[in-house]
Amino acid sequence: PYTRHYCESVWDIDPVQVCAGRSVDILWASPDCKHFSKAKGGKPVDKKIRGLAWVVLRWAAKVRPRIIFLENVEEFQTWCPVRHGKPVPSKKGETCRKFVGQLEDLGYVVDWRELRACDYGAPTSRKRLYLVARCDGERIVFPEPTHGYGFDKKPFKTAAECIDWSVPCLSIFDRKKPLCEATMRRIAKGMVKY
Repeated sequence: PYTRHYCESVWDIDPVQVCAGRSVDILWASPDCKHFSKAKGGKPVDKKIRGLAWVVLRWAAKVRPRIIFLENVEEFQTWCPVRHGKPVPSKKGETCRKFVGQLEDLGYVVDWRELRACDYGAPTSRKRLYLVARCDGERIVFPEPTHGYGFDKKPFKTAAECIDWSVPCLSIFDRKKPLCEATMRRIAKGMVKY
């Protein structure tokens, strides 16, 4: 009941005004990932959307959160300049390194890992990048996997465990707009695998 929602651009929000003098323990950022993801294929990317992560530096500079978490697709590490709607291959990772460097310049210790949610009990095998930045002198510690194969791990959860199969819905094959060929290939590959 005490959550405030701002339905506007993240760039229009003033961190100092929002925090009203209160300290910030944690900032969680999940910038739009579709313009980094390999699932986007060869479609043009928008550097404004790719640049949404820069707002994290604004918060770091203005209200200095004790811990910053940034979650995104693994390709975030390849963040680089864009020309004519395409990432510049020769500059792969350049912007990401600058982003991390600027956090470090603000006094943050930064580390990141690629983690699979299924290793921690979520019913998805998607891999995600988790970047952690701290300015409180404490160590950055990533959790050990709790799920997996082996006697010391809990079994993986499946999406089927979370779906209410009694709810009627349309088949993905009966869509008005057909799925793109790459998606169909991924579905076919999954059907063969499982």
